[in-house]
Amino acid sequence: MRRKSCLIKYIPVLLTVIMIAVSVSGCGQRAAGGKSGIKIFFSLNEIDTFRQTLVDSAAEQAAQAGAQFTMEDAQGSIEKQVEQLKTAAAGDYDVIICSPVSVDTAVQLKMSAGDIPIVFVNSCPDEKYLQAGKYIYVGSSEQVAGQFQAEYVLAKMSGKQEINVALIKGPASHSATEGRSTGVKRTLEASGKQIHYVFEDSANWDTGQAQKLFELFLRTGVPVDCVICNNDSMALGVMEACKNSGIDCSTLPILGVDATADGCEAIRSGDMAFTVYQSGSGQGHAAVDAAIHLVESGSVKDIDGSTEDGKFVWVDFERVDSSNVSQYN
Repeated sequence: MRRKSCLIKYIPVLLTVIMIAVSVSGCGQRAAGGKSGIKIFFSLNEIDTFRQTLVDSAAEQAAQAGAQFTMEDAQGSIEKQVEQLKTAAAGDYDVIICSPVSVDTAVQLKMSAGDIPIVFVNSCPDEKYLQAGKYIYVGSSEQVAGQFQAEYVLAKMSGKQEINVALIKGPASHSATEGRSTGVKRTLEASGKQIHYVFEDSANWDTGQAQKLFELFLRTGVPVDCVICNNDSMALGVMEACKNSGIDCSTLPILGVDATADGCEAIRSGDMAFTVYQSGSGQGHAAVDAAIHLVESGSVKDIDGSTEDGKFVWVDFERVDSSNVSQYN
């Protein structure tokens, strides 16, 4: 009888593990239940490797905190995301985590959510749309990522007075594109060196688009000293374009952001020079913590990384190159 009672004792634990596993698998709609009664709705702009990590981490943190968690993927559709927030408002959710398809829709998203507080994550609306205790942002300070990339280039090319830079950017509608690109340019131009942007275009975070764009650029024969990309996926596309053109990637520094598994492997192989670790798991945990704090206390000021004005919770970036890549992925 003792063995039977022990088995019964552990059934709830097994069920909890199963619920967490269900909540963090796949990329469609997912839900996890808990004891606290706090209902969290997560509207994701569009799934990719990094955001999968973010969502999985958020689901895990919600389960550990005893909160209910539901995620839906807007699949890059503004209309679908607006409808998701309206559904969440009608479904008596306590708080919404939202990775916006477009930061320009912040007002529309807030209206769709009604009185429900929103934790924006990963793509930041203009600060004028944020409000302490109601509409806050969790993420990493994007300009710092660009600053880190530029600092690497400047250190690598300290002996050059002129630097020819190719800049491959993400979508114009994403706050990371502006932040990272601005961080790169400000840091490079503050160096006192002559910076020539010999190529600048958007590849929308996509490996294939970046490869095609850079292949076209290489055909021009314009000299380039480094390629700075707003994310690792595009850096990998540039890497493939170089290989297809017979260029040794170790002679042309290619830089990304995110420290994805593929990006780190490319650094280990010597094909990519540098990336910046953006913690998807850290952002997921912080977003759920912020969501719960908003519901329970109406403030995020007690969370690590929160700003004095209560509008932001920052998750630090980290530099990654051949010297420390073994610590990542």
